[in-house]
Amino acid sequence: MLPELPPGIMPMIRTIAMPADANASGDIFGGWLMSQMDLAAGNLAQRAARGRCATVAVEAMSFLRPVKVGDEVTVYCQLLSTGRSSMNISVEAWRRDRAGENDERVTKAMFKFVAIDSEGRPRPVPG
Repeated sequence: MLPELPPGIMPMIRTIAMPADANASGDIFGGWLMSQMDLAAGNLAQRAARGRCATVAVEAMSFLRPVKVGDEVTVYCQLLSTGRSSMNISVEAWRRDRAGENDERVTKAMFKFVAIDSEGRPRPVPG
């Protein structure tokens, strides 16, 4: 079986998992990983909408493998669809042991964002 490879798209975020982000066993908190994914997806959403956006839903969140303290975490995002004001973004987080070369997918989810104006009301996503 061939090893799984990261998506062939530019990463949105790359960071190192630190001890403050982990439980007593050295496993990174799922909430920390989810926040990194939200930051990455929000970055893509703001680029696509050319302005302010808000996360409105996270669907199908799957934690596939643990992340350990010291792992390099890379988050990839892909804009799948846009509505009048909404955007659906596929998000995957991958880990790599800092001393190794093997990447593995650890989390995947679907994030939904809405483009908003300065008053926080939905606005159209530019075409």
